[in-house]
Amino acid sequence: MITRLSELFLRTLREDPADAEVPSHKLLVRAGYVRRAAPGVYSWLPLGLRTLRKIEGVVREEMDRMGAQELLFPALLPREPYEVTNRWTEYGDDLFRLKDRKGADMLLGPTHEEMFTAAVKDLYSSYKDFPVTLYQIQTKYRDEARPRAGILRGREFVMKDSYSFDMTDEGLAQSYANHRAAYQRIFDRVGIRYEICKATSGAMGGSASEEFLAYSENGEDTFVISTAGDFAANVEAVATAVPEARPVDGLPEAVEHPTPNSETIEALVDRANEAGITIDGSPVTAADTLKCMMIKVTDPRQVDDNGNPVGPQLTAVLIPGDRELDAKRLEASLEPATYELASEEDFAKNPFLVKGYIGPRALNANGVTVYADPRVVAGTTWITGADAPEVHVFGLVAGRDFEVDGFIEAAEIRPGDPAPNGNGTLELARGIELGHIFQLGRKYTEALDVQILDENGKRALPTMGSYGIGVSRMMAVVAEQRHDDKGLVWPVEIAPYQVHVAVANKDAAAMEAGVQLVSDLDAAGLEVLFDDRPKVSPGVKFKDAELLGMPYVVILGRSFADGIVELRIRGGETLEVPAGEIVQKLRELIG
Repeated sequence: MITRLSELFLRTLREDPADAEVPSHKLLVRAGYVRRAAPGVYSWLPLGLRTLRKIEGVVREEMDRMGAQELLFPALLPREPYEVTNRWTEYGDDLFRLKDRKGADMLLGPTHEEMFTAAVKDLYSSYKDFPVTLYQIQTKYRDEARPRAGILRGREFVMKDSYSFDMTDEGLAQSYANHRAAYQRIFDRVGIRYEICKATSGAMGGSASEEFLAYSENGEDTFVISTAGDFAANVEAVATAVPEARPVDGLPEAVEHPTPNSETIEALVDRANEAGITIDGSPVTAADTLKCMMIKVTDPRQVDDNGNPVGPQLTAVLIPGDRELDAKRLEASLEPATYELASEEDFAKNPFLVKGYIGPRALNANGVTVYADPRVVAGTTWITGADAPEVHVFGLVAGRDFEVDGFIEAAEIRPGDPAPNGNGTLELARGIELGHIFQLGRKYTEALDVQILDENGKRALPTMGSYGIGVSRMMAVVAEQRHDDKGLVWPVEIAPYQVHVAVANKDAAAMEAGVQLVSDLDAAGLEVLFDDRPKVSPGVKFKDAELLGMPYVVILGRSFADGIVELRIRGGETLEVPAGEIVQKLRELIG
């Protein structure tokens, strides 16, 4: 196929768009692949759509290869199935809700577990129909609070979601393994550098869960890999090594000390050491202290006697003083509940909360829910606020002097922390989520009452897996990983065109030869973009070729008079090739 740049619906830009922060956003807009329509909403222009369709093609080929069947559900959905699973409420503000002209509640689909499950319930009734795996490639909608980074994080995006239905847990495990392998083939074909990371299931529910995270300095996700190379996980899924509980008998009583101007951990440590206070004969460190972070938690599952939501509840989170609170870990630990930091009004309403000097004793005495870091096991001793201005208590013992209502993963993970599997230590990296696979189990088949007759004639619930890939996001990820200071560098598998031919010589013979060359390339089965613009300078043509990023660029320039064309391998070397051999050379390179 030949596309002429003189006819292509395209305008390249020399300057970055004002709202662009990351390379993929800048380059995809500058190169004319996408165009902003509204915050978080983008139009796909011809070049961008070709690449998007090629990515879809890779995904579709690998899904079909593993035996999945494609269908397509509507994006505009009724409320009722999502009400049954409680996700109409649990999704919160991320859900696009609307009403039709008759007042019926509708939503724009963020994900389709309910619809797939209802379809299987409607059409299948016997164990003989299973296993089955269904998938779709379709536009999804989520009302992101801060849509940014172009198509990396939009409010409208293209996603492949698939769902496996099996009658046994062993069958689910096999379906999960099949998807895991298919995802590896997809990302390998597209040329993305990634890690498979243990993850949390969040609002999706279920048990086993893994994320495919692409390496990117601009990624919003932090993940860890062990120095031993046998463990990788999203930070939200990293479990803290839990020390053994210690006996509390015989431990010294807690002692209060004046600590003026010690609202921060750093100031507290300085005051303690200035006063000559030691812990087991050693100077006080931040790791000996316990931060009391005050938040308000809203749990959609909690209702009063009349069935009304109870609203935000004051809650404390205790973490070692040498660690910062990790908002994403806390958020993941609380899901489907959400949280916000306690306000000045909350402190004013609760005088036992002394800013900078909050301790767990007053929290226990006033009925505040207290969650603690897993390190705060019974028998551990801590320095905490004494619930009075400029006073801290030293040697406060967990399980003796204060109690916790549960343990929570909310403290930051740091390089050098022990790997949860006991092999090596952890290193941190930034990444972008490409895909997420879940073993959902029977959460949705139970909620939607999918009753299937098993081989004994008894009713049974199928078990499900859910598997998503961000198709449009994958395009942005490739742009993030494969670019240079001149523009995009597409891999052959998903480039809009395999070869970009530019005539940089105004000689009529060169243009005639260019026309013949693109015709020969097309006849050889190669996809060609032909820069035939007659009034554009060679310099502009070269800059556009670099910006657009086709993997192979053929230049008919000054050397053409000597029978030589220039072959630029985008992001690599430049070769001089006899004009009569260029078609064969490209066929060898592209394969």
